[in-house]
Amino acid sequence: MDARLLQLLTSFIDARDRHALVRLEAAMDDSAGPAPPSIGRFTEASQRALRDEWPEIEAQLERALADLKRRERARPRPAEPDERHRRLAGSLRELDQYARAIRWVLTVTESPRYDL
Repeated sequence: MDARLLQLLTSFIDARDRHALVRLEAAMDDSAGPAPPSIGRFTEASQRALRDEWPEIEAQLERALADLKRRERARPRPAEPDERHRRLAGSLRELDQYARAIRWVLTVTESPRYDL
């Protein structure tokens, strides 16, 4: 596996693990509403995991980002976001940055099978 891609995938996995805790805190804080969507985890940082698991994880991240936008629109104005909301938003934006970088590496390597 390409070293850049392995490093990005490892960073994504670490950020996803941190996000899981922030998501749990947000769900506990807002027990009246639905919990933020979950984002699955890779079984390992490998070509096989990237090929088999990445499309679904990427789709889950998109759903979580859409949910975040919905939550932000539903907040009363001019209320400032609370600390848990800021942490949730920050963790999703971090995951999105890693996902975009992974997608970029996959695109520039022009490997339709993710076989780097």
